[in-house]
Amino acid sequence: MREEIPVTKDRLSSFLIDDKYRIYRHLLMQVFILVISMGNFFDAPDKVNLSANRTYGWLGYYLFLNVLVYFNAYVLFPHFLAKNKVGLYILSVITFTVSMGFVMIWLQYQFYDIAVIHHEPSVAAIILSITSSLLAMFLFIGGIAALLLLKQWMANNRRIRDLKAATSVSELKYLKSQINPHFLFNMLNNANILIEDEPEMATGILLNLDELLQYQLGGSLREKVWLNDDIRFLRHFLELEKTRRDQFEYTIATKGDTDKIEVAPLLFIPFVENAVKHNANSKTGSFVDISFCPQADKLTFICRNSVSENMVGREEKGGLGLANIKRRLDLLFGVNYSLEQTKTDSVYTVALQLKL
Repeated sequence: MREEIPVTKDRLSSFLIDDKYRIYRHLLMQVFILVISMGNFFDAPDKVNLSANRTYGWLGYYLFLNVLVYFNAYVLFPHFLAKNKVGLYILSVITFTVSMGFVMIWLQYQFYDIAVIHHEPSVAAIILSITSSLLAMFLFIGGIAALLLLKQWMANNRRIRDLKAATSVSELKYLKSQINPHFLFNMLNNANILIEDEPEMATGILLNLDELLQYQLGGSLREKVWLNDDIRFLRHFLELEKTRRDQFEYTIATKGDTDKIEVAPLLFIPFVENAVKHNANSKTGSFVDISFCPQADKLTFICRNSVSENMVGREEKGGLGLANIKRRLDLLFGVNYSLEQTKTDSVYTVALQLKL
């Protein structure tokens, strides 16, 4: 199974942002402008005026609204507001609106026929009409700017989310690649030592190693593996270690039903690798005890190992240590896990609890 980078799937943001919906956005805007401009044909809610002048006036007003929308969307907004030049944007909108106000006055003078009132309007009425028209244009431009800001905010949020998702996937792949070479080196080193001392036993070890590597390489390409397969993998690894060392014992215990549990691949091997590497002691022997205990929606993994006399700074000197596995746990589970480490003079214990 190939790991995919999650993609944001919000219908509103997709409609406002995706290029494939661009023509539909423009069509919707044209419908909106058309509905507003159709008011020019009505002298009253139930009185339609379809005169030639009124038709020319409607066409001029329709084009006028398109200029308001698209000049703001493609000139003023991207050059000023999108670049956080708020002061310049406000100044440019005021200048543009006043200029378009004169265009509107000219259009009304040229094409608007007075159907009911046959006398010239008063100065106060003219001022009130001009003021209301300018305010309406300001509100119209402001609404378009708000819509563009919403679109920009959604695009930025999507970019951030997708970038985080891509980073998480990349980090997980990187952490797996960090674990794999270290593990492979240990395995080949063990087999190399056995080949020199006991060739017949080494043959069986290499066959076992082949199975381990197939699981390791195959598992690293999958998002989930069966817990029992991972436990079998750990058992083979520890058995290889046991054949290499005279005084080494291990146990793997399962408490509960592990048949139907899936986990991230190669999740536990770093703990076991470190447990094996840092407890080597030729004088008194060493051990690694592992247990898996599934309960309800949680899985508890405990790894105990003997502490060698010369063990110094487990986390500072331990190959990969636990830094990579902690980061991987953060990426996979977020806050849905706990990891505790305790150390005495003779035993080191790692307790990991995962929410399944």
